[in-house]
Amino acid sequence: MHTVTIRFYEELNDFLPRAKRKKRYRTTFREARSVKDLIEAEGVPHTEIDLLLVNGEPSSFDALIEDGCDISVFPKFESLNIASLPRPNREGPLRGTPCFVADVHLGKLTRRLRLLGFDCQYNRHWDDPDLAAVSQRENRVLLTRDRGLLMRNAVTHGIFIRSDHPDTQCREVLHRLDLHEAIRPWTRCITCNGQLQSVEKTQIQDRVPAYTYKTQNRFCECTECGKVYWQGTHWPKLKRFIEQITGEKPEGTDEGDRESVNQ
Repeated sequence: MHTVTIRFYEELNDFLPRAKRKKRYRTTFREARSVKDLIEAEGVPHTEIDLLLVNGEPSSFDALIEDGCDISVFPKFESLNIASLPRPNREGPLRGTPCFVADVHLGKLTRRLRLLGFDCQYNRHWDDPDLAAVSQRENRVLLTRDRGLLMRNAVTHGIFIRSDHPDTQCREVLHRLDLHEAIRPWTRCITCNGQLQSVEKTQIQDRVPAYTYKTQNRFCECTECGKVYWQGTHWPKLKRFIEQITGEKPEGTDEGDRESVNQ
């Protein structure tokens, strides 16, 4: 038998039973195993981890753990610069503005992220293997409330969504990845995820209600599905949502959406 001591820090304790939270404790296992296997056996998805220390030294997920090791597991640091330290994720940190894939239970979060301009794939027919494959193949951050899904080897970047309220879920994602400066509202179709572009009014006359055509002057359409958008009845609600998220009135709010973000 092997015995090691382990401690999880900060929000990683949310995944642990109360008896193991915020303290160093012992755990035993029969044979040498990887750090990833050991940590996930404790219930913590590897995608939630930003730094591993084994006997005080940075470690990868693949490192084998043997008898007597001391392990410290940390989430993303908000104020401490650890950029020079080796990170456990084998694919390395994310580069640029991330793209997302959301599981079937996060449809409302998906619409909010798209409203803010983020690329977020969603398909209600995808199961866990599909989601993991899309995340790996397209280098997308997997968003889910299923910790087991984040433990799949194929998933290298993911976020466990803690809240069940869509607005709070959106704030979680923006905060975790520091994305407030990357917000580009009204640039992506909330229905299919395609890019939006301005379109001349005369080009969509037969695709909108007569009253809308008469009273609206600015339109945009999705380059993928062809959906037409304008400043309809839900515009004030969507505009308020963006202002609340960004903390200020968004720029470039010429086009709106005729649908509610809650649909």
